[in-house]
Amino acid sequence: MKKLLPLLLAIVLLMPGGCAVPSTPPPPTGTPTPQAAIPITVAMGYIPNVQFAPFYVAVEKGYFADENLEVNFDYGWETDLLKLVGSGELRFAVASGDQVILARSQGLPVVYILNWYRKFPVCVVSLEEKGLRKPQDLIGKTVGIPALYGASYIGWRALLHVEGIDEAEVNLQNIGYTQVASLTEGQVDAAVCYIMNEPVQLRQAGQEVNVIAISDYVNLVSNGLITNEQTIAEEPALVQSLVRAVLRGLRYTIDHPEEAFEICLKHVPEAGGENAAQQKAVLRESIELWRADDLGRSDPAAWEASQRFMSELGFVDTETDIEQMFTNRFIVEP
Repeated sequence: MKKLLPLLLAIVLLMPGGCAVPSTPPPPTGTPTPQAAIPITVAMGYIPNVQFAPFYVAVEKGYFADENLEVNFDYGWETDLLKLVGSGELRFAVASGDQVILARSQGLPVVYILNWYRKFPVCVVSLEEKGLRKPQDLIGKTVGIPALYGASYIGWRALLHVEGIDEAEVNLQNIGYTQVASLTEGQVDAAVCYIMNEPVQLRQAGQEVNVIAISDYVNLVSNGLITNEQTIAEEPALVQSLVRAVLRGLRYTIDHPEEAFEICLKHVPEAGGENAAQQKAVLRESIELWRADDLGRSDPAAWEASQRFMSELGFVDTETDIEQMFTNRFIVEP
């Protein structure tokens, strides 16, 4: 009998489905099967940049993954993005409040779901030697602007409007995105730009500048996250997940700017090396525009003021209900 034991054992082990112990035990009864991450695209409205730090932080810190989201960033022009979101071709994009107001006036059902920039970032910059420190100093001067549309143009027009300056009193020139060169070469006296871009570049180059921040004169809704009515109605949980993750990224970036910058380099490697000092300054200036006690929440008064100015300036023919333009329902406490 002892001689038969090895043979019997070998037979048992070779039998299909025999008594061998499985290499991986089956999951306990009731264990949920992991769900595949939901792929979504967020259209950014600009090229990869350290100014998108909260989104990059949300990727690298796992905030999107925590919400079971796989986020892809698509970079393109903002005016086109609103049409794509409004028509349902895109579900999410970064856009400014003035563009949302324009889109709603044209019947596009876009909705602003998260306030990102608490201060409107457009400004008028000039070299210190010009002595242009307030809007009235621009009368009789030549001011360059990158385009006669978009947030820069709306901000410029709003500034003149609230200060009672006739547009004919200033020589406005379309200079494209050449503000730094146009200023340093003396082609214009001042230039309309974003407060965290050209003024930073000029200071890094050793220039002393004067900055007229439009947010000091008029309260306009700035950049935030948008979607459309259909997505809110059909996929509210998805909207909530995205907003929650972006808010976590925003909070972390504000609280940990140095780490956030290092994270940015994974997505914007050209911001490092010899460009690091300037790009760190850009991020610092940007963070000052984002700070708020109630991150993410829209101010109805700012929307009312923005639409009123845009109506008075002729950007929109018909005013629409501001409650349809934005919602705070997805803003959650940390």
